Amino acid sequence: MATTNEYIEYVCEQIRGVGEIRYQKMFGEFMVYINNKPIIIVCNNVPFVKKLDVIEEKMKHAEIGYPYKGAKEHYVLDIDDIEFSKTVLTELEKVTPIPKPRKKKGETKK
Repeated sequence: MATTNEYIEYVCEQIRGVGEIRYQKMFGEFMVYINNKPIIIVCNNVPFVKKLDVIEEKMKHAEIGYPYKGAKEHYVLDIDDIEFSKTVLTELEKVTPIPKPRKKKGETKK
């Protein structure tokens, strides 16, 4: 079951206020960006965040899962707990870099 448009909108509404939020559809699922940084991957209507040291203590009781086949283990974010989610996402946003732009096909280095 792919993530629904209604659910991705719900996720974004829950975290409003943590920064500039946008999402992008990827392979039938979604990536949520905060301040242009990829922070939440939403697969099958489940929000996942990377297992990083900066949130390890806060997420010690969180469910753990795999957003897609072949992915590394991620924490499942309890998006219904708005304040907790915002706290976790604020910490992740601080340590997540903005992705470098990808080269277009056929482009060479200068």
